[in-house]
Amino acid sequence: MNLERTLVPVAIGLALSASVLAGILPTSQKDNGWFSNAEAQLQQKLSLKSSDKAKNVILFVGDGMGVSTLTAARILEGQRQGRPGEENLLSFESFPFSTLVKTYNTDAQVPDSAGTMTAMMSGLKTDAGVLGVDEDVQRGDCGTVAGNEVVTALELAEIKGLSTGVVSTARITHATPAATYAKSAERNWEDISDMPAEAVQAGCKDIADQLVSFEQLLEQRYAGVDVDGIDVVMGGGRRHFLPGDSAFNSPDATSSVEGDRTDSRNLIAEWQAQYPQGVYVYDKAGFDSVDPATTSRLFGLFNESHMQYEADRGNDVAGEPSLSEMTAKAIDILDNNDKGYLLVVEAGRVDHAHHAGNAASALTEAIELSDAVKQAMENTNPEETLVMVTADHSHVFTMAGYPKRGNPILGKVVSVGETQPAMAEDGMPYTTLGYANGLGFRNLGMETDSDAVYSQAPNAGRQNLTGVDTTTTGYHQEALVPLGSETHSGEDVSLHAKGPGAHLAQGTIEQSTVFHLIDQALGLIEE
Repeated sequence: MNLERTLVPVAIGLALSASVLAGILPTSQKDNGWFSNAEAQLQQKLSLKSSDKAKNVILFVGDGMGVSTLTAARILEGQRQGRPGEENLLSFESFPFSTLVKTYNTDAQVPDSAGTMTAMMSGLKTDAGVLGVDEDVQRGDCGTVAGNEVVTALELAEIKGLSTGVVSTARITHATPAATYAKSAERNWEDISDMPAEAVQAGCKDIADQLVSFEQLLEQRYAGVDVDGIDVVMGGGRRHFLPGDSAFNSPDATSSVEGDRTDSRNLIAEWQAQYPQGVYVYDKAGFDSVDPATTSRLFGLFNESHMQYEADRGNDVAGEPSLSEMTAKAIDILDNNDKGYLLVVEAGRVDHAHHAGNAASALTEAIELSDAVKQAMENTNPEETLVMVTADHSHVFTMAGYPKRGNPILGKVVSVGETQPAMAEDGMPYTTLGYANGLGFRNLGMETDSDAVYSQAPNAGRQNLTGVDTTTTGYHQEALVPLGSETHSGEDVSLHAKGPGAHLAQGTIEQSTVFHLIDQALGLIEE
């Protein structure tokens, strides 16, 4: 057979087919907005040229921010802007590269934040409830920590001479931020009062102590290492750094005794003595007064426990900065280092609002994270900064029914072509958003503190929502299974990436791969 003769007609046929196909595409189709926008997005991706190496890396973690949360949050943001909502994109959803991330822990099908964040920070999966250690540790057993510690990306960045920062709206000693710097057999050992006597006697340190002693501990752990400590730390959790004595209360303390520590140590004072040039702030006024150009080190603890929910932030006694504001300030301080930086930012209260069954607040927190990412993109050079946005796990949070386009995402289901809420088989309306388990229905009106629900017993199952405004900040969705708190779920979460090395975020990956994406970009592990 003459292969050349065989191929020629085929080639001509292909050319003709392409010509014919181009000719039959209707103008109305080519000019359609959906069609042309998708084509433009593809062309933009085709033009991308990405380097593998970055000067800076910023990792955003929306705690509990699963795919259903992203979908609902983008719709809510769009509707708040007066649009139908479904066509909207959160700031990071326009990033050119994305991947799905498997979140299970080595001992758990549905994970917790300690094990998942340890995977992202250390490059290996581990058990639920433990921080900065591998799966050979026994949760709650101090004696199993030694020899099972792992090094984190934050520690490696310090060793490499980069600036480092950890920002969270949760307690800075809570599982997700703590996994960047702590080694602990128990995520709940946030201060010494949380630890069993035998763990203290065995020499294990509480998480707050490990944060303030980070520099010394890292240098002790690795011979020849000389670091200068974490440059920017901001979040909540003052109670874990102060003695249980009212004499040490902060000016905005809401408890009669703010501190929890039983060892009489004032870790805030210890930090200030260790870093006399550092700046400690506890309220919005102090935060606003910080000049990034002249500040090399910042420690901010803005609440006794977690920071306020974004919807509730205006009710704080002394005022708190938003996640967006903290992110921008952290970047402005960290980029004073010509070598670069690693910044980890957590939107911790997405998770807490979901646990309370309050979708309005969870979505508001996710939108604020999107705004923080926008701040990061506006304040960094895209050619030298890798930005990744992901979640540690998801929640049992669903979008259901067949609501029409533009139907209020927090509202009751109204079917296509209808104007009144659809009825379930029990003759009652139902909402688009709901939870598979949790505390269930609450109608708290304009309440902005999601945690107000915990003062009442679970109220799961179907409720008559006919006269209820489900779009208010204080509405808590119905739940199927009654539990004292809604739970995490086990499905994959998304990761969105932009900048040098972002093209490596493809396919479906183990959560531990996130560490390796950071390492590839910054060259933290050099042979």
